Amino acid sequence: MDEHEFLAERFEESRAHLQAVAYRMLGSSADADDAVQEAWIRLSRTDGRQIENLGGWLTTVVGRVCLDMLRSRRSRREESLEARVPGADAPEPVLGPQPGSDPEQQALVADSVGLALLVVLETLDPAERLAFVLHDMFAVPFDEIGRIVDRTPAAARQLASRARRRVQGVDRVPDPDLIRKREVVDAFLAAARGGDFDALVAVLDPDVVARSDGGAGGAGAPTMVRGAASVARQAIMFAPFARSSQPALVDGAPAVISVREGQRFSVMRFTIERSRVVELYVIDDPARLPELDLVVLND
Repeated sequence: MDEHEFLAERFEESRAHLQAVAYRMLGSSADADDAVQEAWIRLSRTDGRQIENLGGWLTTVVGRVCLDMLRSRRSRREESLEARVPGADAPEPVLGPQPGSDPEQQALVADSVGLALLVVLETLDPAERLAFVLHDMFAVPFDEIGRIVDRTPAAARQLASRARRRVQGVDRVPDPDLIRKREVVDAFLAAARGGDFDALVAVLDPDVVARSDGGAGGAGAPTMVRGAASVARQAIMFAPFARSSQPALVDGAPAVISVREGQRFSVMRFTIERSRVVELYVIDDPARLPELDLVVLND
């Protein structure tokens, strides 16, 4: 058996797994076929003797191919035809038998992939979808996922965490403690917008600390302001930020995102204890936003 035949045999052993990965990523059996075929083309052009873990290598390649396809699909504002839901009676997408294939392998691809899950996955950012699918469904380590999406393992973990909350519907479950904290944030924003110094002091802890990371959008160096009066004066200067803000969660903590010309450019995270703001942390560098465990909330 020559090297090409050996690689072809090993590839066929991984085909069902690769098809399952691609189908969950793309929500379309036709697109999944294309992604798996592209993986074979890339393998056939590679020196297989240099690949220590062929299964892992193929999974990574399929992940990258699917990520490119999802990004291209989003840029064209197209949806996978099989992921569209024209009505409640729409058939659940499954893979039909393919000529020359093992029906049991085809069943593995469709196993546990319901229509509802595919619809939710379609709402995720491509990188979030990849992180969730590869880690939560196929136990791919975050260091490998990070290499696929060009991010750190920690950032890849955050992508999966964000996606997991959306899939599980955690974002939509009211949290009484979070509601109370958002009320404090809303009071802070209203006072900042109105330039109401006394109202700002009322929602700030006497020893409150305001920090800035001094990123590209800031003054160029980290800053820190301490004390309710000092932070209140600074917050009044923050009024333009407050008027263009969106409520959010950062690492599970209440936050607001500032929007400029339709683009998010900074985040303010609140630490709240006993209904008072004890710390404000402003992230001024837009380049850091993709690394945050950031969830935008409805007003």
